[in-house]
Amino acid sequence: MATVGNLSFHSPIIHRLPATSLPPPQHRPLSASLTFQAPDSHLQTLNIPTPVSNTNTNLRVDLDQHSRRLTSSPERGPPRWFSPLDAGSSRLSNSPLLLFLPGIGGSGFGLSLHHRKLGRMFDIWCLHIPAADRTPFPELVKVVESTVKFENRRSPERPIYLVGQSFGACLALSVAARNPQIDILLVLANSATSFNGSQLRPLIPVLEAISKELDAGLGYILNLMTGATEISKVLAAMSSDLSGLSEVFSAETLVWKLRLLDSACSYTNSRLHAVKAQTLILTSGKDQLLPSRQEGERLHRLIPKSDIRTFDDSGHTLFMDQDHDLVTILKAASFYRRTRNLDYVLDYLPPTDYEFKKARESVRFVEAAFSPVMLSTLENGKIVKGLSGIPSEGPVLFVGYHMMLGLELTPLIARIYAERGILVRGVAHPLMFNKLKQGRLPDMSNYDTHRLMGAVPVSPTNLFKLLKSKSHILLYPGGMREALHRKGEEYKLFWPERSEFVRMAARFGAKILPFGVVGEDDIGELVFDYDDQMKIPYLRTFIQELTEEATQLRSDIEGEVANQDVHLPVMSPKLPGRFYYLFGKPIDTQGRQEELRNREKAHELYLEVKSEVESCLSYLKERREDDPYRSILSRMVYQLRHGHETEIPTFEL
Repeated sequence: MATVGNLSFHSPIIHRLPATSLPPPQHRPLSASLTFQAPDSHLQTLNIPTPVSNTNTNLRVDLDQHSRRLTSSPERGPPRWFSPLDAGSSRLSNSPLLLFLPGIGGSGFGLSLHHRKLGRMFDIWCLHIPAADRTPFPELVKVVESTVKFENRRSPERPIYLVGQSFGACLALSVAARNPQIDILLVLANSATSFNGSQLRPLIPVLEAISKELDAGLGYILNLMTGATEISKVLAAMSSDLSGLSEVFSAETLVWKLRLLDSACSYTNSRLHAVKAQTLILTSGKDQLLPSRQEGERLHRLIPKSDIRTFDDSGHTLFMDQDHDLVTILKAASFYRRTRNLDYVLDYLPPTDYEFKKARESVRFVEAAFSPVMLSTLENGKIVKGLSGIPSEGPVLFVGYHMMLGLELTPLIARIYAERGILVRGVAHPLMFNKLKQGRLPDMSNYDTHRLMGAVPVSPTNLFKLLKSKSHILLYPGGMREALHRKGEEYKLFWPERSEFVRMAARFGAKILPFGVVGEDDIGELVFDYDDQMKIPYLRTFIQELTEEATQLRSDIEGEVANQDVHLPVMSPKLPGRFYYLFGKPIDTQGRQEELRNREKAHELYLEVKSEVESCLSYLKERREDDPYRSILSRMVYQLRHGHETEIPTFEL
C-alpha cells in the first residue's frame, strides 16, 4: 500500500477501531505495522517494511508488492477488517461508513490509490481474505452482514457504503438483498455476477486437473500453457488484472478462487430481485476477464434505484486505474450523503482545483469557440470589463436570461470560478438529477459536470438552504420554456406573472444580480422548433414520452411559462460569433425585509429585476455591433498575430 503507516486488523467480532489522517504518498515511506485481531483474540504485530517511490509511475508496483507480502505472510487467519489508521483526522463530521469488499485476490488493498481522499469523507474499513482461507461464499456474506447490522444498530441514521470490486460486488449485492431495511448504498465495479458468461468459467476443470498434478503458481502455469492460445490469453489477462498475486496463488488456490466466484455468481443472481439499495454501477469497456459493460447494463435494468457510469478505456481493476478518481465519480453522480436522505446543499463538497481543471478542459472548446466577453457593473453604476462588479460576499442571487439549450452556462460558471474564486451554484431542472422512469431522456452521466460544479434541483427548500448558507446562486425564472424557446423568441423573457424569489432573497438580505447574455443568434438559426415538431404525430408522441420521464414543474400556474414539454430544437449552425455577458448593478435587499414582506412591494422589485435583465440584453445587442472581433475569423487572425493565449479585445466602453 502506498501511504499507510499503521494498518489495524480486526476479526468480524471486533467492530471498531479509530482512524486518523492519511498523508499523500510522497510525504513518507511505507513501513507498515499490520496489527490484527487473531482468532485467539490477542493482538499480534507483523512488520512489513516496503519502500515507496515518490512517483506515480511506481505506485502500482509498490501496492502490488505490499499486497503480495501481506497475502503470503504466515499470519493469515480468517477473513477480517482492516482500517488505514491514517485515513482521516480531517474527516468530515457525521461521515458515513465505507466498507470495501475486494476482488477475488482478497488483499483488500484495491482502494489504496483513493484512501487519502476517501478518508476525508468516509470512515474506511477494508475486508482482507487471505489466500489460504477457504470460507464459502454464504459465510463471507454473513461476515459482512454482521458488521453492517452491528454498525446500523450503533448509528441507525448513518449510511453504510458497500464498495465492491468484481467478487466484492457480489458480496455487496448479496448483503443488500438480505437487508433491505438498512440504509445501504452500493458502489459496484465490474460485478462478477457475469462470471457465468466469462471465459474463465470453462477453465475450472482444466485447472483442477493441473492442480492435482502440479503444486505450482499461476505464473508457472501461464508459462506452461503458452501453446494453448485461448487458455493462455485468458490466464494472461487474469495475471495482468491480479498483478502480484499470480506469484502467490498456487494452482489449488486458483481453482478454489474460481469455484468461489462461480458460487458467488449463482448465489447473488438468485437474489437480485430483492436488491432495493441505491446503487452506482461502474463498468469498464476493456475488461478482459468479465463482460462487464453488458453486465452493468443488465444490473441497471434490474436494480430499481440504480445509476451507471462506463469507462471505455479501463480494464478489470477499475479502482487501480489512476485516470479515474472514485471521489470525483461519487461527487459528480451526487452519490455522497451523510444522512438517510441526500441534502444537495449540506452534503455538497466543492470541486478541488484538479477537479475544476479537468471539468473545464472537457468543455474548453466552448470558451475557445465563442470567446466570451464578460462585463460587470460597479456600485456606482459604471460598466467595466471583467467581473470585478460581482459581490464577493454572499448570499448573491444571479437572475438572468436563459439562452437556447443553456449554452451560456459553461463559460459563465467557469469564468467566475477561475477569475474570482466564486462557485456559482445553479438551480436546475430535476431531469438533471433523476428520471421518473427509464426511457429516452439523456443518460444522467451527461450532467456530471454540472453536479460536480454545484448544481441543485430547483425547489423552494434548496433555494432557502443556499441563501441561508450565503452561497452565490444562479436562477433562471424563465426555466425550460426560455431555454427551449420557439422561432423569433430570442432574448424574450418568459417569467411567471408573480415573484418566485424576491421575498425569500429579502429574508436573508441577499443581493440580487440581474444579468443578460447574447450570442445564440450568432452561432445558429432555429429551423425546427416545438411548434413544428408537434405537427408530426411521431415526434408529438416522442415529446410526450420524454416529458413523462421528467419531473413536472409549474403545473399549478397558467400561461406560456407553464409549458414544460421536453424536446430538442434543431438549429442550423452558423460560423460562430461571440457570447457577451453583462452583470448589472447589484440590488441590495439588506434592511428591506419588512418592506418586501408586502406582496405588492415584492412584486415591484420583481418587475425592476426583470426590467434590468431586459436592459442588459438591449445594451449587449447594440454594443456588439461595434466589436471588430465578433466573428471567429477575425478572432483567429488576431490570435495568429498575437498568440493563442492572448485575450481578444472587444468594443470600447
